[in-house]
Amino acid sequence: MKITNTLIPEVKIIEPTVFKDERGFFLESYHAEKLATVLGLPELQFVQDNHSQSSQGILRGLHYQLEHTQGKLVRVTTGRVYDVCVDMRAHSETLGQWVGVELSSDNFKQLWVPEGFAHGFYVLSDVAEFQYKCTDYYHPQSEISVSYDDPYLNIDWPLLSPPALSEKDTIGMSFNSAPKI
Repeated sequence: MKITNTLIPEVKIIEPTVFKDERGFFLESYHAEKLATVLGLPELQFVQDNHSQSSQGILRGLHYQLEHTQGKLVRVTTGRVYDVCVDMRAHSETLGQWVGVELSSDNFKQLWVPEGFAHGFYVLSDVAEFQYKCTDYYHPQSEISVSYDDPYLNIDWPLLSPPALSEKDTIGMSFNSAPKI
């Protein structure tokens, strides 16, 4: 596997080795020992897998949890998304900085989103299936939604049109008023 560092040191782009031939492809999408070693997290343990399907123009996020914070290993198995994570850690040197990367079923890239980061994605293809492993369980009582278009964050989303948002994302908090972890 190939690991690419991002502008935020804890956020990593992971590219598994893909074996392709006329029959299709094979890849190891998860290997606990290799990933824990590469990320420097020997205690890394995933407890929940999620799978969502979204249509073009859907934007999900930016979400994080104040309690039961989640690290996420995310990937796209159908289509293309622009995936973003924002540092929400109160004492971090990169607080308020963000990383964005295109994930697709063609490029096989995965993104490691550490605990303490808000996360979201925008669907670029007609449809996208998004899968992710979480280090803790979903805890809706402590979930926060930060506005995707917050001017302080100034995220450069590759929007094809105004995004379709859930109700909770429509009323997302500003970065400055959102509680930090």
